[in-house]
Amino acid sequence: ERFIALPLSKHMGVKEKSRKIAPSQPTLEKVYATQNTCPKKSDLLALSKQCDIPVQQVTTWFRHRRNQDRPSITQKFCEASWRFAFYLLAFVAGLCVLLDKPWFWDQKECWKGYPQQMLLPSHYWYYMIELAFYWSLLLRVSLDVKRKDFKEQIIHHIATIFLIGFSYCANYIRVGTLVMLVHDASDYIMECAKMLNYAGWRRSCDVLFVAFAVVFLITRLIIFPNVVIYTTFYHSMEVFQPFFGYYFFNVLLMILQLLHIFWAYLILRMVAKFVFVGKIDKDERSDDEESDEAEEVEDGRMESKSASSTNHNGVLNKMTNGMRSKSNERNKLPKAR
Repeated sequence: ERFIALPLSKHMGVKEKSRKIAPSQPTLEKVYATQNTCPKKSDLLALSKQCDIPVQQVTTWFRHRRNQDRPSITQKFCEASWRFAFYLLAFVAGLCVLLDKPWFWDQKECWKGYPQQMLLPSHYWYYMIELAFYWSLLLRVSLDVKRKDFKEQIIHHIATIFLIGFSYCANYIRVGTLVMLVHDASDYIMECAKMLNYAGWRRSCDVLFVAFAVVFLITRLIIFPNVVIYTTFYHSMEVFQPFFGYYFFNVLLMILQLLHIFWAYLILRMVAKFVFVGKIDKDERSDDEESDEAEEVEDGRMESKSASSTNHNGVLNKMTNGMRSKSNERNKLPKAR
């Protein structure tokens, strides 16, 4: 990231957004670091009294402080860059390893001679590299760019690690290589589209996103269930009777398929925006910076309401005072006898 991705981001014209720095407030900083980064209204009122500043200023301070902790566009670009490099190399390596293998073309060959199937060195290293990569994703998930599907990412990484590890131990190597290849087929396109998006290359990003959506939907919603899951459910039973590993392996595959459906829903939402709006605003999973504009508009509304309320009260006071003065004048007049 430091020696390749960072210079590449500058060359591609990645520009940072200006961020407002939260002023020094030791009390608020302590609350932010130890208790809550997004306090409730009651907590904001208490902090306002404690720091002797308006509630709106406390809210603004926490918003600016949260934005300071969010990763910069350059950081996002660098993360997408190294993932793009890995996914592309993994996909190319997977093709090189599997294109000349019979089970790549006929999935029934995955179970021929099972469980006594020879483990080739190329398959061993393909497995180990993929397993190490997903372990790194799981261990770094708290440090990487956080998105709205954070929990789904955790579930995906854990399921993938169990799937790779168990398939290696149960000698499901052949079908395991197919699973990894299907998943790597679309990921590098997505990461490349992210890089172009961060660099501001909108048209190129939109074209790559359409390509990614097509490849993702074909590989994850058509090939994966109809080829990979089908062979593990049915073709395997032609060779051996179901045992614990059969059920455990297929449950993990179904968990991945449910996640594919969830992500396909997010992708189709973005496709709908692209078709009807003409552009893709952002990644549906991204956690964007909080803007001051919404709250400024809300503050303006509150101020206008306050001003109108004050003017209304002023008119009422004038009318009340006028009525009182007239009543006093009437009381001063001599009473009729």
